[in-house]
Amino acid sequence: MDPAPALDAQPDAAPDAAPAVPRQTPRHQQLIVTIYGLYGRANGGALPVSVLISMLDDLGVESSGVRSSVSRLKRRGVLESVRQGGVAAYRLAPNLEDVFQEGDRRIFSPRRATAADRWLLIAFSVPESQRHLRHQLRSMLTRMGFGSVTPGLWIAPGNTYEDISHQLERAGLTEYVEFFKAEHLTAGDVKDKVSRWWDLPALESLYAEFIERFAPVLERWEPAGAPEPGPDADRAAFADYVQLLTQWRRLPYLDPGLPEEFLPPGWRGLTAERIFAELHRLLNGPARQHAERLLGATGGSA
Repeated sequence: MDPAPALDAQPDAAPDAAPAVPRQTPRHQQLIVTIYGLYGRANGGALPVSVLISMLDDLGVESSGVRSSVSRLKRRGVLESVRQGGVAAYRLAPNLEDVFQEGDRRIFSPRRATAADRWLLIAFSVPESQRHLRHQLRSMLTRMGFGSVTPGLWIAPGNTYEDISHQLERAGLTEYVEFFKAEHLTAGDVKDKVSRWWDLPALESLYAEFIERFAPVLERWEPAGAPEPGPDADRAAFADYVQLLTQWRRLPYLDPGLPEEFLPPGWRGLTAERIFAELHRLLNGPARQHAERLLGATGGSA
């Protein structure tokens, strides 16, 4: 539902060193991208300025913060100004729709590999005259959840091929990359190797932050404590749901869906996945109803 997350770049990795997991505090721009991914695309890709300001107000963002964030997104080519029914609006850049569709698959159709599945290996070679592309490749592979076997050899479950090949093609980097499907034949426990190829403690800490933030939200919305249905409950659901998606949507990129057999005992990612799925089930409908009310007031529809 959103473009590949704009994450901090990873420094050059040493051999057998797990790539650093980027950290990022959600910003207003990320909330806006989430809103467009959820509601703008169903409205012809556009949201009236007044509706966008109202939606962000429900999230505690002042109108001045909305306008400055929109300006940054326009400069990045994510949004563009349009007139919709004589009303000022912003819409997603049309060339981003396939990127959002890839995000939909990552976020709403989670997949986890099994120990019997083959691995996807990516080897790349970049001429010295274009060495800046090495950093770009490493950053892209990191934020797509790849582990580092050596500086030029990266690994992920085999079912990630389609997504990463599209990302590299969009970035114009496929000519430097070779793809392989492989089985691990070296002696030794694959689980130990996985812990070297990926920074699992850093990834698990991101899941722990998510659980700490949203486990209490799930308790609020479970049947025993849920608010009475109506506009106020829909508004509250909207605020929680947008925050939920904004914090969650980068995790399915950083986590490639490693087999449970290769993960540490009590892996918190599984708990986080359950919390996200349950909150999505509870909040998606009422949150959309709130968005439809706001859009209906301006003649739009979600």
